[in-house]
Amino acid sequence: MFKYLLDHMLRYIDLDEEEKAIVTNHFKYKKLSKKDYVLKSGDVCQGNYFILTGCLRLYVITNSGAEQILHFGISGWWMSDLDSFDKQLPSDYYIQAVECTEVAFISKANYEALMIKIPKLNKYFRIMMQIAYTAKLKKLELFLCHTAEERYHSFNKAFPDFVQRIPQYMLASFLGFTPGFLSLLRAKRSKVD
Repeated sequence: MFKYLLDHMLRYIDLDEEEKAIVTNHFKYKKLSKKDYVLKSGDVCQGNYFILTGCLRLYVITNSGAEQILHFGISGWWMSDLDSFDKQLPSDYYIQAVECTEVAFISKANYEALMIKIPKLNKYFRIMMQIAYTAKLKKLELFLCHTAEERYHSFNKAFPDFVQRIPQYMLASFLGFTPGFLSLLRAKRSKVD
């Protein structure tokens, strides 16, 4: 059940058999149906979630009442409100399954215990933070330096299967425009193809 998680960790650090057993003993497994939540605004984030299969989205409700998707996570990615998780304070965010999803997750107490038992996991999680930070910078650059159409084409080029997999309104929210504008872009593209 946790083989994918362990294989992912082994891409960045070495773990012996005893350490692998310790890791798996600190994680739990959860299967989510489409639209299930692992976090709702106002709740404390209880886990750091490694996506085994499926897709999660992290979003906020804007002042106008609209959903603004800030992050998607697919197989092999981590998702959490790390500020809420770390400080054990209420979150402003929602984390919801976009489709049937399986996650391995770790609680705050188990995370802290695991870092003490296997200090080299600090390196793994540091690398994961660096990867996430780099991705956030790239998204910020897309928003600040490119048109909406350029954002769509860039994202579509980087994640073509993902673009086909998620609902159009969610992709539009993530890329910062309306579903109608996304329909126009897709229609324009299909005329070119």
